[in-house]
Amino acid sequence: MLAKVYSCGINGLEAYPVVIEVDAGRGLPATIIVGLPDNAVKESRERVRSAIKNSGYKFGPKRITINLSPADTRKEGPSFDLAIALGILAASEQIPFQGLDQYVILGELSLNGNIQPVKGALAIALSLPADQFKGLIVPRENASEAAIAGCLPVYPAENLRQVVHFLNNPESLSIVRQENAALAEDSSPPDLDFSDVKGHAFVKRGLEVAAAGGHNFLLIGPPGSGKSMLAKRFGTILPDMTTQEALETTKIHSVAGLLKTGTGLMIGRPFRAPHHTTSAPAIVGGGTHPKPGEVTLAHNGVLFLDELPEFNRDVLEAMRQPLEDHHVLISRANKTLRFPSRFLLACAMNPCCCGFLSDPRHTCTCSSHQVQKYLSRISGPLLDRIDLHLEVPALATMEIIVSGGSGEPSRAIKERAVRARAIQQKRFGENGVFANAYMNHRQIKQFCGLDDEGKKLIKMAVEELGLSARGYDKILKITRTIADLAGSQQVQAEHLAEAIQYRSLDRRNWCK
Repeated sequence: MLAKVYSCGINGLEAYPVVIEVDAGRGLPATIIVGLPDNAVKESRERVRSAIKNSGYKFGPKRITINLSPADTRKEGPSFDLAIALGILAASEQIPFQGLDQYVILGELSLNGNIQPVKGALAIALSLPADQFKGLIVPRENASEAAIAGCLPVYPAENLRQVVHFLNNPESLSIVRQENAALAEDSSPPDLDFSDVKGHAFVKRGLEVAAAGGHNFLLIGPPGSGKSMLAKRFGTILPDMTTQEALETTKIHSVAGLLKTGTGLMIGRPFRAPHHTTSAPAIVGGGTHPKPGEVTLAHNGVLFLDELPEFNRDVLEAMRQPLEDHHVLISRANKTLRFPSRFLLACAMNPCCCGFLSDPRHTCTCSSHQVQKYLSRISGPLLDRIDLHLEVPALATMEIIVSGGSGEPSRAIKERAVRARAIQQKRFGENGVFANAYMNHRQIKQFCGLDDEGKKLIKMAVEELGLSARGYDKILKITRTIADLAGSQQVQAEHLAEAIQYRSLDRRNWCK
């Protein structure tokens, strides 16, 4: 007998339909899986056999051929186990065919027949046409995630016998509704707040500008000055994600298997902080079978690179294109995958090898050649793509020993950033621009016009700092954000003067 079951696979970040055909007939007993299965799919033969037997059904001595269509697309992962098991039961006439082809079925099987969670349930649910199937059967742990899409009824299942009973009695499983599935997940630690940070009023102001306009930033200072402390609290002042951003982010983390069990929609912006030994494919994505990298996992959030000069030069240079285009194209001989990468880059570094170049309480032991060699680990083109260069000086003795924080709470800073973002969203409308940092050259000319005083000031800055055309545009974008924070419709010279102060590496001419 021939049975047909519908499931889905994941290619990059997108789902594609998979038709599982199972034929059980006469011949030497064997179970053969064809259709470019990977090792995890091939091993499903043993999982399915044990699950069927331990669920009280028979796995007879027949020649079973399982075809995964389309046959020219590689199938990965154990998410086809449940569909294969149901196909075998139908082909061996232990369960009826009726209703089997009306559902999309996902799930990994344990040896005892229990259904384990899988990756990419949200991506699959978003890809399914609402008029082709009656519903989506998923592991109970993936039900909230899949229901967010709101495309098809989602039926949560715990074991193989429960699914077989459901196919005979469709009322036996309750549907997980979209409104009940959008469970909030915020990855930001609740104990982080800007009020914990002592001093650094100038740096905090710079981070407020970065949050309001979506600008990349670099913190430069001696060890222990508070660079990492400031960066880790940056997420607490970012505006909340929109519904569309939350769906995009949740989908990426679903495919990567990073969602917590039973979690629905992510509401907290992701904060990724890879170690400086991380490889280029792990940062931008890739591999033999391409997977999203850190720049994609940080989509709509923050990618924090601590000890920036310690990263491999090839890794840093590989980030230049994602920073500019906000997506990564991974090309292989048989396919090309596109991963989104609209993230805010946050970096921190010491000013020299020993770290004490700008510390008044310690003597720097580095020669000028060593300082230049250390700083040259970061290329000029990469620095040009970082909007704000903020110096984080060492705290004075009294600032260290004083108890309590010395600044505003994150909530107050976030409110100003949210108001500035609201102005930007009204300004750009539906043009695909989410913040000032994403303006193109035409929009810069339209919204960042300078008066005569501002033109004189920017001319002096370009000549003295040696700014590139990109650096010039960055300063104008920052100026527009400062004006938005001030509630000013026009860009003023005072806004431009403040923006120029946030390009400390250009002022010092550290990198040539």
